[in-house]
Amino acid sequence: MPYRLIIVILIFAVFLVFITFNLDNRCDINFGFTKITGVPVFITVFISFILGLFCTLPLAIHAIKKHRKHKELNTGQIYAAPIDDKIKEDAANARKKFFQKRKKADPSGGGYTNNE
Repeated sequence: MPYRLIIVILIFAVFLVFITFNLDNRCDINFGFTKITGVPVFITVFISFILGLFCTLPLAIHAIKKHRKHKELNTGQIYAAPIDDKIKEDAANARKKFFQKRKKADPSGGGYTNNE
């Protein structure tokens, strides 16, 4: 079943119900230098929604470009250098060295002691 089509139809039905309930409701819009009177409320809401879409459009485009770039970089091993056993061994030794217990200074000033 085309779920997207059903969702779009439901959204338009809700919008249509909103319009029919607010046909008689009017509002005034003041821009500071001019005033528009008698504007239907549903037109005000619709224009506000469209302006909000235009404001978020640059953010959405940036997120899509960032996602595509990340996807292109992680698509395969074509550009990755082969990992040999020496590199794996060095990485394992570095992890072991990093997670070993740290030596603490002796409080009497006599050097370092192993904290065991």
